[in-house]
Amino acid sequence: MEDLVSQFIREMKLSSGLDKVRAAEAWNAVSGAASYTLEVRLERGVMTCTLSSSVVRNRLCFQLDALKRRLNEYFSKDPLFADHTGGPVVKKLILR
Repeated sequence: MEDLVSQFIREMKLSSGLDKVRAAEAWNAVSGAASYTLEVRLERGVMTCTLSSSVVRNRLCFQLDALKRRLNEYFSKDPLFADHTGGPVVKKLILR
């Protein structure tokens, strides 16, 4: 069943929109800063998160390596994520 869903997503070219939603879900689940997050973008291994609070951004900056590791663990468990090639999905994390 999982293969059929993946195939349908690829054939209907839904993966880019779905990946945006999945990236935001992953960030919210891993960071705990959902209420302060304005935007999440994931392009070519670079995740950029725009936050509304400089205090929250500063605290998260101290955890960048741990956040990247947890984000990659989250994505490795998501079979529908299109960029999942076995390597790390998030290679760089930028907080704005």
